[in-house]
Amino acid sequence: MLQLSRYGVALTVALFALTANADLQEELDALESGASFELPADQLPPLTIRVPDVTVTCAPQTVIDGGGSGSAVHIRAPGITLADCDIRNWGRDLNQLDAGVFVAREATGAVLENNRLHGPAFGVWLDAAPDVVVRNNLVRGDVRLRSQDRGNGIHLFNTTGALIEDNDIRQTRDAIYIETANNNIIRGNTMADLRYGIHYMYSMDNLLEGNVTSGTRTGYALMQSKRLKVINNRSENDQNYGILMNFITHSTLRGNVVTGVSQGQTGGVAISGAEGKAVFIYNSLYNTFENNVFADSNLGIHLTAGSEENEVFGNAFVNNQHQVKYVATRTQEWSKDGRGNYWSDYLGWDRDQDGLGDVPYEPNDNVDRLLWTYPEARILMHSPAVDTLRWVQEAFPVVKAAGVSDSYPLMHLPETLRGEKP
Repeated sequence: MLQLSRYGVALTVALFALTANADLQEELDALESGASFELPADQLPPLTIRVPDVTVTCAPQTVIDGGGSGSAVHIRAPGITLADCDIRNWGRDLNQLDAGVFVAREATGAVLENNRLHGPAFGVWLDAAPDVVVRNNLVRGDVRLRSQDRGNGIHLFNTTGALIEDNDIRQTRDAIYIETANNNIIRGNTMADLRYGIHYMYSMDNLLEGNVTSGTRTGYALMQSKRLKVINNRSENDQNYGILMNFITHSTLRGNVVTGVSQGQTGGVAISGAEGKAVFIYNSLYNTFENNVFADSNLGIHLTAGSEENEVFGNAFVNNQHQVKYVATRTQEWSKDGRGNYWSDYLGWDRDQDGLGDVPYEPNDNVDRLLWTYPEARILMHSPAVDTLRWVQEAFPVVKAAGVSDSYPLMHLPETLRGEKP
């Protein structure tokens, strides 16, 4: 009899919870446009907000629990604001787009602000919803899953006019993924412990400004996109690549600081041929690199696969183990209007004291190409034999391979960049 009584109490509690949850959803559905509503201080089930132009906030102890399946919050009308909520434990099915907050395409102008999200799949999924603001949210992935099985922190799909600002994203797969999404602003976000910090695919006319990545496998992966403005971002101690560009055209990279990019590790073993590159540029043309700092990395800048016709001037290449790696069919001039770049290993002189080196800086000679072709010969890098080969090719330049030439190397770190080099 006592056992039956216990079952009866449990059933009563469960029915009460279901009723309360249904009542809460009914309250949300009954809101009038323009209303504000605070969710109660309780553990709440998944919710859908479908009344336009309402503001939904959470009490300090409120937790929206996704129950381990599907999305925790659906936003399905224009002008909705969701703020100050703790959202957890949504589903992990990436194919079904499970997310902490799923913003449907009809939710024009949605605002997500000051929320805390912790779960396995996508933190926020913007599904072609225009003019959305995602600001000052904290997003954490599920570290129990492999990195590739987690969702992205914030995923923009076919989204235009979005502002993604001042979010803190860690331990997801990529922090912010921009897919076929044009005319968006990604600004002031902090990202760490990820595969990629920012990941662009097939996106045009976006502004990427003032973001910081650290401890990622690639800070900024820019792929198959045009007319990007990448301004005043930082990559600090990322692995493999600070900035990776694959088929990027007509874009501007200005004022970025990339430091301490190191060779990636797998199981504690260094990956062969994977020097940490501050910038890696593959099949990317007609871009401008201006006033950036690339420092303290295994390799400053690596260009390949026809990455020509780029303007490179006013940058600082400081204390990289190897400043430039570039095999070209014709010489690439890296200066503009009589102003080149600062190279910390430049050994030329400035007899007229105009701040410019009197001889060009040419980072890649025939000896470099020999060592790239036969990596095992690196053991001779600092030997008298290699020094002799370099002296011979400079004294008797019978065959001079095409590559990078900076005809106006800067003798001093530009004043505007002096505070950027740690």
